[in-house]
Amino acid sequence: MVKLECKSPVPSDIDIAQATTPVPISEIAKAAGLTPNLYDLYGNTKAKVKLDVMNKHASAPNGNYVVVGGMTPTPLGEGKSTTTVGLCQALGAHLNRKVITCVRQPSQGPTFGIKGGAAGGGYSQVIPMEEFNLHMTGDIHAITAANNLLAAAIDVRIFHESTQSDTALFNRLCPPNKAGKRTFAPVMLKRLRNLGIHKDDPDALTPEEKARFARIDMDSSTITWKRVMDVNDRFLRNITIGQAPTEKGMTRETGFDIAVASEIMAVLALTTDLADMRTRLGNMVVANTKQGLPVTADDLGVGGALAVLMKDAIEPTLMQTLEETPVLVHAGPFANIAHGNSSIIADKIGLKLVGKDGFVVTEAGFGADIGLEKFMNIKCRYSGLKPSCAVIVATVRALKMHGGGPVVTAGKPLDHAYTNEDTELVKAGCCNLARHVANTRKYGVPVVVAINKFATDTDAELAAVREAALEAGAVDAVVCEHHAYGGAGAAKLGEAVIAACREKVDFQFLYDLQQPIKAKIEAIAKEVYGAASVEYLPQAESQIELYTKMGFDKLPICMAKTQYSFTADASAKGAPSGFVLPIRDVRASVGAGFLYPLVGDMMMMPGLPTRPAFYEIDIDSSGHVVGLS
Repeated sequence: MVKLECKSPVPSDIDIAQATTPVPISEIAKAAGLTPNLYDLYGNTKAKVKLDVMNKHASAPNGNYVVVGGMTPTPLGEGKSTTTVGLCQALGAHLNRKVITCVRQPSQGPTFGIKGGAAGGGYSQVIPMEEFNLHMTGDIHAITAANNLLAAAIDVRIFHESTQSDTALFNRLCPPNKAGKRTFAPVMLKRLRNLGIHKDDPDALTPEEKARFARIDMDSSTITWKRVMDVNDRFLRNITIGQAPTEKGMTRETGFDIAVASEIMAVLALTTDLADMRTRLGNMVVANTKQGLPVTADDLGVGGALAVLMKDAIEPTLMQTLEETPVLVHAGPFANIAHGNSSIIADKIGLKLVGKDGFVVTEAGFGADIGLEKFMNIKCRYSGLKPSCAVIVATVRALKMHGGGPVVTAGKPLDHAYTNEDTELVKAGCCNLARHVANTRKYGVPVVVAINKFATDTDAELAAVREAALEAGAVDAVVCEHHAYGGAGAAKLGEAVIAACREKVDFQFLYDLQQPIKAKIEAIAKEVYGAASVEYLPQAESQIELYTKMGFDKLPICMAKTQYSFTADASAKGAPSGFVLPIRDVRASVGAGFLYPLVGDMMMMPGLPTRPAFYEIDIDSSGHVVGLS
């Protein structure tokens, strides 16, 4: 393992990353237990790991499974990715444990917007950070292409059905070959069976059966599928399509979401193998018929094509940390508008490779009320895995904000309250951390609090955080300096995690899938957020009724909610209770396998600030990226 030469003050993230020469990724693969036939190189610093790894190591015992969540963050972030990487560097490079880090691929939205990249920071990073934050192996681009192919298939089907008779539609969908013989494409057979038509010869269908098969008869007002792109563009939130004269006046209002909010991203993150992904992609519901029946990607005949576009994206990407520990990067759903966790496949591969005494550390997005809740109630349901330990990341800065400190705004200097000692302000904000710890303990998992130390934090403030964390039920609370010192600065955290993983786990979900939709929503709202009740607006009520009739009511719940508060109001800090949680709408990601209620005014396409991060990003005369954070 490389020995870090840490400088003080800590240089910029990109300067640190570019000052380190990554070892060939084949060496990282060998150390992780991967033979050359189990991965494909993408240059010298990345490799795609084949799914055959799971079969080869099927009989191997799983390692310890650690999830990293956080307290409710400031807009600046509290270093959760940095802590995840630092912990793994500590376990692998300093405590001699086999470890694999499993993290999400970052979206270019935050990279060029406000938050910056997600490679970690300081001396705890995934490298090369430019490749990690920009394109990587193209998985998000594959998702974008697949998503937009499905969007095109929806609109063109409506167009062709509006301009053709039943007979013309059928003849074009099942054209005769040179011998005059008609055949169904394999994907069409699924639609036929769903319609109750058990015939494989197109010419054997009756005229009525041909009409039912050929005409989906979509209700355009029920289309939920939007186009996506992987940059923040607020002006695409609502658009009108079909304005060219060739579309014959068939305009429709729709919009764009950010690519990582696509259901295809969620499918990638929650799938378990290639066949499962193909099934999930085909089952994605995009609209309803005028008769009130769901319309799927396979009804449109495009499910197989989506799987082809995603066939390389299903393989996790192997990278490395600054201290040469292995990293699996896979999937990248946001936690506020999606389920916010890296893939089940990467975790399963990692757990087999590290073995019984090793560790897989994965990160859940934003605060533990969002990403970690979805990790427990969605990801663990589909994976069948149980976490050994949960880490909650806290900072003095965020605790001061929740204690009543001044507003923290990205791009503006911090108020003096955050850079001068104020132990009472810290203590006042510890209610937020305490709730996250208590919530996480409800899953029957031991909790370790990682106190991410900043240069301006004082011993008294840090001691107050530790005391509050232990009082809330954490098995340990450790001050960490991994940003400044890499794995060495998180060695005590590593020791605490090793000890916590020896504790008894009595894992349990927050709700039962057989409960009604509203009961599951209210379990999260009351048990996790602290709400007194839930208000369902008319659109939400109608969608809950519809999804119950369609049989989708047994799916888990994925709340789309602000990451900055337990409530729907981002300005409500601390640990509010007794409030009413408004549900504006409920949508279904049937292929991915969850329902997602929209809490308050959540946007599925972020916007750019006045001074986005792209102002700093450029390329120098040597071809090196500069200004990336």
